Amino acid sequence: MYRQRLELTDRVAVVTGGSRGIGLAVVTALEEFGAIVVIADVLDDAGNAAAASFESGRVSYVHLDVTDAAEVERVFAEVATRLGSVDVLVTSAGIANHQPSLDLERETWDRVLAVNATGTFWCAREAARHMQERGGSIVAIGSMSGELANAPQRQAAYNASKGAVHLAVKSLAIEFAEQGIRVNAVAPGYVGTELTKEGVPGDWWDDWVRRTPMGRLGAPEEIGSLVAFLASDAASYMTGSVVLIDGGYSAW
Repeated sequence: MYRQRLELTDRVAVVTGGSRGIGLAVVTALEEFGAIVVIADVLDDAGNAAAASFESGRVSYVHLDVTDAAEVERVFAEVATRLGSVDVLVTSAGIANHQPSLDLERETWDRVLAVNATGTFWCAREAARHMQERGGSIVAIGSMSGELANAPQRQAAYNASKGAVHLAVKSLAIEFAEQGIRVNAVAPGYVGTELTKEGVPGDWWDDWVRRTPMGRLGAPEEIGSLVAFLASDAASYMTGSVVLIDGGYSAW
């Protein structure tokens, strides 16, 4: 009975930002548990290559800019028409910045919030429209940075965007519960992905490892496993939760 509750056989899942890093690990986990997965991303070459790498034929790619509300509406409608439903949404599309607040341009602030926070909301709302009759599960990729300020980097925009995601998850969980739609967030600590490494000095990396009680950074697959659990019926009584997975970093 318990093993079956983890299965996602033939459920249709949309994963934004699924072309690489944590997003691709999530795609892999969902596919292994039997889901039909749509990678929705702006990285067309990477997305098509990722989809083609799965031999099952259950993974496809579609271009999606999560900041474009009209495009979000169109893509979710197309997925529902082509595959029959939208049962799971994982919002993994995200960008980061490393910049002191006194030097932060308005354009950068707006872009980070648009992708990470507003994009998550647009996609969650549109997925919910297609889940109202059957129920479903929405899992947002938040961050421990939504609960604490990063160090030593300066990331006010990123931290604010992830804090917004966490509170939006709680709000949407309350609103959507009557339709049988669960909404949760996974809040990773430092994970060894391309996004984490971009523009990061080596001493920062060493400092993150030192500050993490487990003495290492996380692996994308560890995040993917948690997301698959939250997407499944094994987590059927969980909604409105923000689950930290950070190697103990936030326990200090």
